[in-house]
Amino acid sequence: MFGSRQTGVNAYAKVGMETGVAAASPHKLIVMLFDGALVSISCALMNMRSGNISEKGKAISKAIMIIDSGLRAALDKKVGGEIAEGLDALYEYMSGRLLTANLKNDPAILEEVQRLLIELRDAWNQIGDTPAHPSAAAPTHMSKYASA
Repeated sequence: MFGSRQTGVNAYAKVGMETGVAAASPHKLIVMLFDGALVSISCALMNMRSGNISEKGKAISKAIMIIDSGLRAALDKKVGGEIAEGLDALYEYMSGRLLTANLKNDPAILEEVQRLLIELRDAWNQIGDTPAHPSAAAPTHMSKYASA
């Protein structure tokens, strides 16, 4: 009659996420995209190891979507220059590796992409904690091309 308990939990989590997105700075939105891709890859690893092929495929597809439609789409190559071009190539590489991991059912490839995303997220977090100085070219460029 009132739905399952899980439905209520999911609805509550969705409202919390939507509120977080609405209140987030452009920098925080990028962090949320990294985190979402990492959660999807962890889920894919878990499902790959347990033999749940369908859920593994869904999780990998979600990670690819976050990387391509979120992280890559947020790049402004005109403003970000070489940094943005390099990130675009790296995101393209990660998406291709995720596809290969899905086809070959290879957890090592998922772990490779996971490590790359963690390194990028950690670097992004460090940039966000540092106030931009006119003499610091990289942080200035990186904060500009990631506006969402």
